Amino acid sequence: PAAAVQRLEELALKGFVGVRFNPYLWPEGCLMSEEGGGGEAVFKRCGELTMPVGVMCFKGMSLHFEDICMLIESSPETKLILDHIGFTGLNEAGDKAFDQLLTFSKHDNVVVKISALFRVAGPGNDPYPYEGVRTRRFAPLLKAFGADRLMLGTDFPFVLEEDGEYDGAVKVIASWLADDAITDKERAAIMGGTAERLFGPWSK
Repeated sequence: PAAAVQRLEELALKGFVGVRFNPYLWPEGCLMSEEGGGGEAVFKRCGELTMPVGVMCFKGMSLHFEDICMLIESSPETKLILDHIGFTGLNEAGDKAFDQLLTFSKHDNVVVKISALFRVAGPGNDPYPYEGVRTRRFAPLLKAFGADRLMLGTDFPFVLEEDGEYDGAVKVIASWLADDAITDKERAAIMGGTAERLFGPWSK
């Protein structure tokens, strides 16, 4: 744990502004949140350094729900980002995982990245421009979390291999925000404001 925290601090001094946890890089049977482990130590130190931690649940969020809950409880000050809408696909298992994801809305430090829409849609289930993802995932997230805890993402460079590519993915999310019920402030938050609040201002 000490070596992991030391490395984190070195990277922070070099200008790194965030961390990503991939639970599948932990030894089999070990949790990211293991008490006294490197994951817990790094997560807590990230809170002190105001560095957000993204969690990439490639195989589905349900597998890591309790682990993520324990991480959040170990350091409520640390901002935790759930990448790719938690990989909550448009199927029965994804619906169950999405219900779990919505419970994280009670934690002010949890943010959801609206990204990799093609992964959430699944092959052939909900083709571009992903109307099913909009109604079954984005709309409930906006209601539960609010715009200040949602952020645009694309899954670059993999999105370049999908319909619409990078530009199309951005335009799809922008079109979801065109509803008159959504304010300019909310649009600005999702399209970049939330990301800048977490990672710092974008350098032009």
